[in-house]
Amino acid sequence: MFIKTIEPEEATGEVAELYQAEISAMGRVMQATQCWSARPDMIVPVEHLLHQMRDGFSLGLLNFRLITLVAAKHVPSSYCSHVYFRTLSGMIGRDQALAVQRDYRTAGLSEQQVEMLAYAEQITRDASKITRADIDRLRAVGLSDLNIADIAMAAAFRNFMSRYFDAVGAEPEEAFLDADPQIRAEMAVGKL
Repeated sequence: MFIKTIEPEEATGEVAELYQAEISAMGRVMQATQCWSARPDMIVPVEHLLHQMRDGFSLGLLNFRLITLVAAKHVPSSYCSHVYFRTLSGMIGRDQALAVQRDYRTAGLSEQQVEMLAYAEQITRDASKITRADIDRLRAVGLSDLNIADIAMAAAFRNFMSRYFDAVGAEPEEAFLDADPQIRAEMAVGKL
């Protein structure tokens, strides 16, 4: 990490509570969490927003994580690509998660998921190029305005988070790195 952050043993108050919850759930405080502690007044609101967005995502947790992986690839963010590849592998299997990372269009996803991910990818590449026709395609595959807003929010939030992690030097924890060096290299889409 490039900046001074609050170490778990130094944490007090809300930061300590947040860290302890993550240690209880994951056995560690992720650098993605710890890097926010340089601004202790921001760490709790940012974490709350992430959990509110993810836990209330209108298309479910799997689609939230699919969006996150595709957005991370195109930011590009190695940190988030490694983390979400590992997380998705646990949900849909390593082979399909790898297929999604390589090309979601040919990964055996539903038409709705492919359109959802194309929209998330365009948000990440250049949201100014999105037109009403893009939204019409989303509606044509059964996505509601709430779903479309959630997709846009999830992709834009991942852009924000991933760019912050890279800007302050967060690095993926060993537990998130694939054992296969070739797969590890494929997830290294940005700096590592």
